[in-house]
Amino acid sequence: MALRHLTPDRTIDGVAALPVWAGPSGRLDLAGLAARLEATFAAGLTPAVNLFAGSVDLLGLDDRIDVLSTAAGVARGRRFIAGTSPADDAAPLAIRYGRAVEVVARQGGTPVLLPIAELEALDGDALAHLWRQATSGHRGVLALEIAADFGLPGTIHGPEVITRLLDVPSLGGLVHASLDRGTEWARIEMRDVGRPEFRIYSGHECALDMVAYGSDYLLGTAGCAPDAFAARDRLWRAGEPRAFALNDVLQYLGTLLHRAPLAGARHAALQWLHARGLVRDAAPWAGAERRPETDVPLYRDIAARLDALLAAPIDAPEAAPRASAVPAL
Repeated sequence: MALRHLTPDRTIDGVAALPVWAGPSGRLDLAGLAARLEATFAAGLTPAVNLFAGSVDLLGLDDRIDVLSTAAGVARGRRFIAGTSPADDAAPLAIRYGRAVEVVARQGGTPVLLPIAELEALDGDALAHLWRQATSGHRGVLALEIAADFGLPGTIHGPEVITRLLDVPSLGGLVHASLDRGTEWARIEMRDVGRPEFRIYSGHECALDMVAYGSDYLLGTAGCAPDAFAARDRLWRAGEPRAFALNDVLQYLGTLLHRAPLAGARHAALQWLHARGLVRDAAPWAGAERRPETDVPLYRDIAARLDALLAAPIDAPEAAPRASAVPAL
């Protein structure tokens, strides 16, 4: 299955999930977040906020709204993605999700439907019906399936559920974070057969090469190094072998950031950004798991490797001659 889906010379849709942090005042450092948003746009990736990497499960409603407003203000019409979840009130679930989708859409963002525990009892038909109702009048909304390792509500769907989701025209893609290559390959296969324009965004932080098989990506590691991810993507599009060298170093970073316990990745991202001189006086948001300071020398080593690779020109020709054999990974 994997070999059938190798896709050299493909343009990759890269999405970078951004962290948030507390500044010296103890409040969200929205100015710092705005700088990371602008850096992500400048690199050529799409930023994403209010997701796992952005500690959405630890933020209150007012803070999530502030993050969304900050993203919209920096975007100024450019594409960005934002997680959205329903309010906890007595309204039907479709109405609650619909209101949450509308909040993001009004700010110009693409909503990601964050799962809640209430969804776990729904079969494929019921879930597809819910998303059809909640996203009516919108286009390109993203669904999300997420492994238990992330510590958030949600589940990995069976094939019959994915078949139903492919039939919802207002859904433009699926963020797939099962952390399992086989399951993700199966999603790509179903997409290619059932609805080729539907996007599968890989959330597998320890398999960054899934882009070689037809996935796009939405990754917290990309939020830490958007320039390096954008360079890798351009080199892959051009058929340049250096894409593999960049991917190897980025995978080193992604694996270190996202080792168990996975919740510590939010603090790890700040350690990386601080080591790079990109954030100052940053503290993980209240409730976030912490990582040891002994990781910092490893981040400095990774940074030196990335800098060396990025120092060479990366504006390769738009398309390179394609060999008769598919390159192996």
